[in-house]
Order: sequence, then C-alpha cells, then structure tokens
Amino acid sequence: MSQLLWYWHYRLKSRRDLNARSKRREFEGILLRDGEGGHGCIHPWPELGDPALQKCLEDLGGARRWPIVRRALRCVEMDGAARSMKDPLFEELEVPESHATLAGCDEEQVRRAVEAGFTRVKLKTGGSGSVELAFLERMNALHPGLRWRLDFNESGDAAELGDRLAAMPAEVISRIDFLEDPAPFSETTWSALHRRTRIPLAVDRESAPNVGAAQVMVIKPAVDEPWLLAEAAAARGRQVVVTSYMDHPLGQTFAAWEAGRLALQFPGLVGVCGLQTHHLFEPDAFTEALGPWTPGFNAPPGTGLGFDDLLEKLPWKRVP
Repeated sequence: MSQLLWYWHYRLKSRRDLNARSKRREFEGILLRDGEGGHGCIHPWPELGDPALQKCLEDLGGARRWPIVRRALRCVEMDGAARSMKDPLFEELEVPESHATLAGCDEEQVRRAVEAGFTRVKLKTGGSGSVELAFLERMNALHPGLRWRLDFNESGDAAELGDRLAAMPAEVISRIDFLEDPAPFSETTWSALHRRTRIPLAVDRESAPNVGAAQVMVIKPAVDEPWLLAEAAAARGRQVVVTSYMDHPLGQTFAAWEAGRLALQFPGLVGVCGLQTHHLFEPDAFTEALGPWTPGFNAPPGTGLGFDDLLEKLPWKRVP
C-alpha cells in the first residue's frame, strides 16, 4: 500500500440519540484514500473509548497504534487491491441478513421494520432499561413474530436488570435473542445474570478476553480483527454477530463485506447481523447509494467497496 494518504472530513447528523453513552446528534469522521485508489473510513466514538478524530489523524502519520486506524488502513488496502483489478468485492458474496437497529422506543419505526421484512430488532437502551422493557412488552403484543436484541452499552445495573426481567412475562422473555453489554463487564456478575434470566449475553468491546462469560460475540470490523475473533468464537461454540460501527456508509459497507467473508469461511457461525444503520442518519448521496432499509444488504455500485462516482468527486486533502 502506498504511504501517500488523502482524507475527506465528513459530518453525519443522526435523527435522534444513538446510544446510552452519547447525546450527540452530529458525528465527525474521515474517509481515506491512498495512492492506489483504495478507500477506508475512520469514525471514532470517544464515548466508547476511541481516540478523538484529531488523534486518529495524527496517528495516521505516525505509529498507527490505534485499532481504529489500523483497521481503516486494512480497509484501504483491500479496497485498493480490488479496484486495481476492477473487481466488485460483493460479486458472488452472500452477506448475512441484518436486524433493524432502533435508537429508541419508536412504535412507528417498529411498524416500518416489520413492513420492510425484518424479523429481529435491536433496541438501544438506557440505564436500567425500564422504559425499553415496558415498550418491549407492548411491541410483543402488537408484533409477536419479532425477536429482540437489547443493547445497554454497559450502562445498566445487572441486579436491577435481573429483577425487571424476572417480573416480565415468560412469553416476552422467550422473544429476546440476547442482552448486549448489559452492565460493565465482570465475569461473576455476567454469569450470575445469565443464570438468573437464562437470556444469552452478548459481548461487544474486548470480545476475545471476555467471551467466556458471554454466549454471543459481537464483531465490529471498524475496530476488530474479524478472523481472530471468529476463530475464538468457533473454538468456544459461541455465535457471532457482525455489526457496523454506526459510521459512514463506506464503513458500513466494509463491515458487510467482512460479514460475508466470515459467513463463507465459518459456516453456521455468523447469525443475523447488524449491517443496516444508514437509516439512523439524515440522508445524503452515500446513504441513498445503499438503497432502502431492508434486512438484505444492497451493495453500492462500482468496483471494490463501490461508491466510485461519489468518491471520485470528493475534495481530498493530503494527510499531514
């Protein structure tokens, strides 16, 4: 890969708060381009432990020690190799279907998800999740065919959550696929929560060392090395769910490609994923290129990861 790098600074605007750790509505990141025409995306979440965007830029010109920077450069490398051969990376690649990601309790969005064909909904929750759990009960009555995934971003209290779940109808509990990062990780606490609720737990960040206390491993190609984590999950009999980083559509597309590769390499390991998140942001030309919000991933046209015409028109700047 060429050492010459260019970047384009972007800003996404969300339709509402996106998780329990962030109240921002505007999100900044950069797209990268190297001298061979490869592209990548850096979309940091400082609330979740990422370095700030400026530090990522500085790291690009230096040690490249941050995982989010190294993974973006890996994306640049793979995209560039495919574009040099005029190869669409999604050709003959089957990308797993996705759940519908909801950033809050929105009955209309649930209705739209059902109409679009989603069978699973991932609901971003806050704190104890009391509001969301009550919402889940109502939605279960209206849409009994849906399954649910609750993402707490480690903001919950395990004991309180266990109490609330114990009080819910068994029918509703049976519709929950998993609880993602229900509380700050502790093997003892997580194991106790799983024993009490019998609901699978999913671990997101630091998946590899913590997978022993979880039943599902969430892999985010924007910051994770998918192959290594998938091997660890397969060795322990865990399920894998690949998700986007709620980032730019180019980053979302990279996650979808990695999900397709893992599903091909590890048959039966990868479940329904979380690769459809462009609907969470105000539309632009890139989100429009991904097509409608559906369970199936719509690869953007072009070579490599796609978006050829849109990327060519961007006002790229040299990385310092």
